[in-house]
Amino acid sequence: MSSIVYSAQRRLKKIDNSKIFQGIVITVILLSALLIGAKTHDLPENLVSFLAFLDSAITVFFVIEITIRFLAYRNKKEFFKSGWNIFDLVIVIGSIIPAGGTGVLLARLLRVFRVLRLVSMVPELRILINALLKAIPRMGYIVLLMFVIFYIYAAIGSMIFHQINEVLWGDVSISMLTLFRIATFEDWTDVMYETMAVHPMSWIYYLTFIFLTAFIFLNMMVGTVLEVMGQEHESYRAELHGETADGGEHASRAQIDKLESQLAEIKLLLLQQAVDKHKDKHHVKEE
Repeated sequence: MSSIVYSAQRRLKKIDNSKIFQGIVITVILLSALLIGAKTHDLPENLVSFLAFLDSAITVFFVIEITIRFLAYRNKKEFFKSGWNIFDLVIVIGSIIPAGGTGVLLARLLRVFRVLRLVSMVPELRILINALLKAIPRMGYIVLLMFVIFYIYAAIGSMIFHQINEVLWGDVSISMLTLFRIATFEDWTDVMYETMAVHPMSWIYYLTFIFLTAFIFLNMMVGTVLEVMGQEHESYRAELHGETADGGEHASRAQIDKLESQLAEIKLLLLQQAVDKHKDKHHVKEE
């Protein structure tokens, strides 16, 4: 009985890992996205009925696909250890909610999120999302430093420019919103020229702020994301070739270290054998 179950699991695993099956899933996800967009238009009644049938068929397909993936695991607990599996399961369960009655809005919103399943199906998109999520803790310190700079400049701007324009520089909170506008280059020159009419040297205030926020901190964030993304790409390549070692290091590095130690041992053995042969020859000559 166990051999039959194991054989069935192997077949389901083979189906789940099949590029053809994954291609079909991606196609259905894209079809689901087009279906969501089509429902926002005014369509004939017969076409609306067809789209409703198609939506039900897509939902059934997603249920079958997630069931195949779940049954393919020998240890069912392993299925829930993957965040992407839980993500897909929640979306599929949400899609089963009937699109009628009081929950019609919730059902429609959950069906919109089915498009996000494309992220879990395409490895490159998963790498991007994983890199972004892992970069958030590192970017937190940069954001904190940016907040400090924003607060200092907002306090200075509120003290100096509040009499020029109360709408933009009335207090610290309003000044921070104005600085955010400046940091995003949204008509920031109008704000600068307005204060320069009263304080000609105020351009220093704006240029130093832009230099810190738009050039330094933004590039620091981009660099952090790129660094984490590079690590994710290396991890994915290692996982793809089955080269993941303990401690999160790549097995390729661990394998190289192991081979080097083995080669060193072999070298010592060869040297020892050479010394022993030389001693044996020396003893033979003496006899």
